[in-house]
Amino acid sequence: LALLLSVLSLAAGGKLLVVPVDGSRWLSMREVLDSLRHKGHEIVVVAPEIYLHIKPTNNFIMKMYPVPFTQEELDENFQEFSQDVFEEGSFLERVVRIYQRSKKASAMFLSTCAHLLYNKELVRYLEDSKFDAVLTDPLLPCGQILAEHLSVPSVFLLQQIPCGLEFEATQCPNPPSYVPRIFTKHTDRMNFLQRVKNLIFDIPNYFLCEFLFQPYTKLASEFLQWDVTVPDLLRKASIWLLRLDFVFHYPRPLMPNMIVIGGVNCAHKKLTQ
Repeated sequence: LALLLSVLSLAAGGKLLVVPVDGSRWLSMREVLDSLRHKGHEIVVVAPEIYLHIKPTNNFIMKMYPVPFTQEELDENFQEFSQDVFEEGSFLERVVRIYQRSKKASAMFLSTCAHLLYNKELVRYLEDSKFDAVLTDPLLPCGQILAEHLSVPSVFLLQQIPCGLEFEATQCPNPPSYVPRIFTKHTDRMNFLQRVKNLIFDIPNYFLCEFLFQPYTKLASEFLQWDVTVPDLLRKASIWLLRLDFVFHYPRPLMPNMIVIGGVNCAHKKLTQ
């Protein structure tokens, strides 16, 4: 009987803190959370009061916090960003356009993160809740900053991070000689000139990483009270759940703690007879 009780205790659900990224990424994460909830896990989702798709639900405990922008400002920014991404133009025009739009979106995301971390009442509640793990999307490192502060393991759910930061953080090879870069329209079979072009197109990624994630380096260092970089934070992840499918994505090396779950967004249908 004692052995049976000990096994049942190991099977008990855990307490999970979720720090999502709004938009389509939340729709993917919600599928995972619904499954975890059905398996008996207690889930607490921390999200801003102004949102695109993150809405209160009976399946999770929702902890909302105020942010310094309106719903109209958020909706307008995302609509304009989506239009800029798919608008045609030369490589330079597209890079400049996305840079300008990303600057505005990044300021909004950074402000959201800062208002979460410095919400003393909410952070005190999270400290007292004794979570077993943090599930977050590392597109924004805010969840990992909280995981470090709470000293709990973290699980990442993502497809990719801008400028290929996930490759640097996990030390996965990502050579421009073999891996096509965005906007090049190359395949994984390139001649010498195409490889040179691929390398040139990769140069803006270094500036993009500095632009997007350097503010979080400063924010994390101030909040955690020690010097830390965003790659340092991302390396602390216990598990990476990758929304990839090598039928659609280029094959790539994976680390032992990286798990491919490409079918998480697929609707489950019964086959017709």
